Amino acid sequence: MAARILDGKALAAEVLSGIANEVARLAQRGIQPGLAAILVGDDAASRVYVRNKVRACEQTGVRSKLIELPATVTQQGLVSVVGELNRDPEIHGILVQLPLPKHIDAARILDAVSADKDVDGFHPQNLGALVAGTPKLVPCTPAGVMRLLAKTGAALAGCSAVVIGRSTIVGKPLALLLLQENATVTVCHSKTQGLEEIARRADVLIAAVGRAKLVTGAMVKPGACVIDVGINRLADGSLAGDVDFESVRPVAGWLTPVPGGVGPMTIAMLLENCLQAAQR
Repeated sequence: MAARILDGKALAAEVLSGIANEVARLAQRGIQPGLAAILVGDDAASRVYVRNKVRACEQTGVRSKLIELPATVTQQGLVSVVGELNRDPEIHGILVQLPLPKHIDAARILDAVSADKDVDGFHPQNLGALVAGTPKLVPCTPAGVMRLLAKTGAALAGCSAVVIGRSTIVGKPLALLLLQENATVTVCHSKTQGLEEIARRADVLIAAVGRAKLVTGAMVKPGACVIDVGINRLADGSLAGDVDFESVRPVAGWLTPVPGGVGPMTIAMLLENCLQAAQR
């Protein structure tokens, strides 16, 4: 039997609908959540991502503010813009669209964002709270993955979860979230030996490395839940995830598509973080 498809687009629509209801309740108290997006340079993919986030704001009633800066902006200039947004009482969430130009220290810019407005969940204080088991603003993609896993109805406690990828944006925070649900977690990376064997033991297998079709059907335990975080542009211009969809679908129990899986949930979780920041 082919895997059931985890429709991230449909689930994201549910989440955004709930956010819109909460935004309407806040409006009765004279509060409108505000999200500021900083776009540096003219990267085409970044522009698409920001446009999708602004569209989600429009759907939910969140005030959006787009700040576009030239690729030549100085690091201090960018820090100053972040500082102004930190002090703006009408802005509850700040996101700095990555990647930034090479002359900008991205870590310093992300650290400059107030932890209370860090809707991406990248600030050291928010990552530290996640490590301590007291999460506040959680990185959006890992939060979206957890919401997709919850949609399957499968219990995570005691299951074997394998995360392929160890980035601070996805892999590491996702491993921590899975641990909080009492899963037994293995994190794999480019130096991992015996990756296929490790992957085949997973009840939950998550690929987040940015390598097209890395995970094949031969690496999947029958009935496993497979979450594909990757999105890669192939030579012919088409998109592919980190999972070889066609070979994995006959084996897995649940599978996310690319596109339409994790991507829409990432944006939904961003808006949910902004709502939480406003509520606080």
